[in-house]
Amino acid sequence: MNRETLLTVNDFSVVYDVDPPVEAVTHVSLKLKRGEILGLAGESGCGKTTLAYGIQRLLKPPAVITSGFTTFHDASGEDIDINTLSEADMRAFRWDKTSMVFQGAMNALNPVINIGKQLNDVFTTHRPSMSKKERQQQCGDLLDLVGVGRERLRSFPHELSGGMRQRVMIAMALALKPQLMIMDEPTTALDVLVQREILQQISELRKQFGFSVIFITHDLPLLLEISDRIAVMKEGKIVELNTAENIYRNAQHPYTQRLLSSFPSLTGERGDFVRGSAKTSQGEN
Repeated sequence: MNRETLLTVNDFSVVYDVDPPVEAVTHVSLKLKRGEILGLAGESGCGKTTLAYGIQRLLKPPAVITSGFTTFHDASGEDIDINTLSEADMRAFRWDKTSMVFQGAMNALNPVINIGKQLNDVFTTHRPSMSKKERQQQCGDLLDLVGVGRERLRSFPHELSGGMRQRVMIAMALALKPQLMIMDEPTTALDVLVQREILQQISELRKQFGFSVIFITHDLPLLLEISDRIAVMKEGKIVELNTAENIYRNAQHPYTQRLLSSFPSLTGERGDFVRGSAKTSQGEN
């Protein structure tokens, strides 16, 4: 395997075993390059999050992986078959090699435990040999890294803004320096200014540490700005995979073209809404 590749997903399928069965992810294959940001775009229900959970083996019944495999190409040179890891090895793998920022993660912090203790728990669980002083130093460094500041170690989640809580979750995901971070709608429910700040920070951290990112969102214009490549999903399948620039300038699949056209332009003639339909200001009144 080319060592530029970090993750290989091959012929991956997930079915929800209900009556009738629902094919959530169908024969998806892709390769994630080392150090790149891969955007995963598509409307709600298209299978984006199911694919991410499947890669991390976080799916719960009635979801069933029916085909395919995922291979993690570790920086050490080892190829790790994620499907065959034991549950104990998988728990260690999720933090050490990969991490995930879940949808709505900024509301996932424990409300009765301060931020420092919640960060500290990551190290006591996964780095038990670290001294208390080392753990405290690492927790403070992480908050400084994501722009929250170590003075917030004693703060409780309700004392932080939504953007700050999301930054804490990113700090937690970065704690063990994973090679891959999966981010599921990480800027949902944040205002546009905070969104931009967090996106810029993700880009800067990626450049600094060299980890790869799978960034999941329905917001295709956002992905065009942050991603190196974009995979567009529809009904459980990847219908188009290309560089962000090629997706923007020359989208091939009709669904991708419709996604692009569904977002209003910031330039051009102003439109008025007349009797429920949009008409230009020079058109019928």
